[in-house]
Amino acid sequence: MKKGKVMGILGVALASTVILAACGGGSSDKSDNASNDSGKMAKKQELNLIETAEIPTMDSVMNTDAVGSTVMNNVFEGLYRKDLKNNIVLGMAKEEPQISEDGLTYTFKIRDDANWSNGDPVTANDFVFAWRRVVDPNTAAQFSYMMSGIVENATEITKGEKPATDLGVKALDDKTFEVKLAAEVPYFKDLLCLTMFMPQNEKYVTEQGDSFAKNSEKLVYNGPFQLTEWDGTGLSWVYKKNDTYWDKKEVKLDTIKVDVVKEMSTALNLYDSDDIDMMKLTGEYVQTKEGDPDLKNIPTSSVFYFKYNQKRNGSDTPLANENIRKAISMAFDKQSYSDTILKNGSIPADGFVPEGLAKDPKNGKDFRKENGNILKYNKKEAAAAWKKGLKELGVDKVELELLSDDTENAKRSLEFMQGQLEENLPGLTVKLKNVPFKVRIDLNNKMDYDIQVAGWSADFSDPVSFLDLFTTDNSNNRSNFSNAKYDELLENVKTTSLSDPEKRWDEMREAEKELLKTAGIGPIYQRYNAVLEKPFVKDVGMQLVGPEYSYKWAYVTSH
Repeated sequence: MKKGKVMGILGVALASTVILAACGGGSSDKSDNASNDSGKMAKKQELNLIETAEIPTMDSVMNTDAVGSTVMNNVFEGLYRKDLKNNIVLGMAKEEPQISEDGLTYTFKIRDDANWSNGDPVTANDFVFAWRRVVDPNTAAQFSYMMSGIVENATEITKGEKPATDLGVKALDDKTFEVKLAAEVPYFKDLLCLTMFMPQNEKYVTEQGDSFAKNSEKLVYNGPFQLTEWDGTGLSWVYKKNDTYWDKKEVKLDTIKVDVVKEMSTALNLYDSDDIDMMKLTGEYVQTKEGDPDLKNIPTSSVFYFKYNQKRNGSDTPLANENIRKAISMAFDKQSYSDTILKNGSIPADGFVPEGLAKDPKNGKDFRKENGNILKYNKKEAAAAWKKGLKELGVDKVELELLSDDTENAKRSLEFMQGQLEENLPGLTVKLKNVPFKVRIDLNNKMDYDIQVAGWSADFSDPVSFLDLFTTDNSNNRSNFSNAKYDELLENVKTTSLSDPEKRWDEMREAEKELLKTAGIGPIYQRYNAVLEKPFVKDVGMQLVGPEYSYKWAYVTSH
């Protein structure tokens, strides 16, 4: 992912499919929105929002999650960003780059009026410094793989074979940034909107040392807003308009207040009492707002799945057995789960790549529809695989821990899964573990779990955004899944097949089948979001891929 993004389970973070454009006020056209209601801008330009999880980190190099991506998308800016219609538009880049004839060298000019919030100019070296930090093994950035096979020497650097200074980036002068690619990449511009490709002020980062990014006062910002009132661990933060931002004339909101609210009932009460202006509904709460004009159903590119850890604390878990994984993947009713727990239009997922993400370059067919339903709910087959797996393990019962977030709906989800799995797989005991999102990420990183309800959303409209996640050497794999055939296919997809789109497409289809037929993961559902939004809220960008929300163009009308 979204890089994909690690998703908070049933959290407020929102990612949409590649074919849908959705913004505040129900339109992505700013002039149309301005004609709604009175059409008059409110004197007080303030939004009140919620998230369902804390910010794990504000170091753009270290970010892996959806909440952090949203925040960083609004307080930092890379060479490009996404506009309200999900088009890629210039950010820190002054103009489109010069590209060499072989398509491997990009030369960017940085805006003369691009500055950090402390007054320092944004320079080409800010990009060089940040990108080197991403690939430097000493940084241990999980998303270093996003540059591997993309930027020259990134693969060798992440493996410790070359120094970070060999990365194919160079500051030709203060405002000229050169990038040399390892191969032609069809989605390179999409990547440049993502957090790990954002710049960092080397002088400032060095001066702060270990204090860098520990709270909102230990950061400098080059995006539409500055982050304030964030203490590094707290349940609230505030965005303030950044008066040093190059395009500040387009930024209408003065303040955005955000609180972390994990209980859906509490959030809904806040919305109904006009204390917040926008929220996502889940579970039975969706039905309470059926027919409400504030309610919008929005498909996303987010897929949730069982992530199986095959080795924990140095020893194989029962999930190292393929039949055990297959059994669990097929033993729960996904449609019933979507209908009775989620209740927001989300659809069962029998594959990893979501509907609507990408189309076959040859015939225009959707990837998901072409590859079909690979790992479906089937009690009979699940029972058979379970029986076979137990025999192979030489046991007659298994106890496994099921990990998820501590939101209200995440707890209901685990209870549903526990009931289904224990009923359909005799001898299985499922112990539930609900923890704060930040704790789940930590447990994931330490691989201290058995089964995790995980989520991933795309950052660019290509199946590799999902499939690359489970290659053996991907630092975000964190499940001990390893498959030589799968690795070989993905290596081809990212290197030798780049010049042959049809062959590359076929290899991605084959790779997904290999991942799921061996039950490397157990797909659960593709998320749809039920969003409540006050009618006076306009032009909140709900991005299709990459960071999910953009507030650069948002505003409120008189009400």
